[in-house]
Amino acid sequence: MTPFGRRVRELRERRGLTLADMAAGLGVTPAYLSALEHGKRGRPTFTLIQGAIHLLGVIWDEADELIRLADLSHPRVTVDTAGLDSEATLFANRLARDIAELESEDLRRLAAILDEAAARRNAG
Repeated sequence: MTPFGRRVRELRERRGLTLADMAAGLGVTPAYLSALEHGKRGRPTFTLIQGAIHLLGVIWDEADELIRLADLSHPRVTVDTAGLDSEATLFANRLARDIAELESEDLRRLAAILDEAAARRNAG
């Protein structure tokens, strides 16, 4: 499941919308929406994101969160390390090989390291 799919499903269920009802409101098939929720489809289009925001009745922070999550929800990621340090290539390959074995806590710790690095870049 992608971050976008998980959040849409949570919001849909909280609002009492069935998969079929939401799919009809978005003009897609229930099979497509289910595949999107479960990460079997690529990143949603901006039009679909906007439709979900409207249909789910989310505003401001929740709408921004859905847009951000959609951007981070491509289930098949390509990492181009050409021209980077060999450590970047090593890390990308190890992550690709080992990600399925990592536990949620491991993933949270790695994400925190990326957040810290981004904060250092933005501060300097």
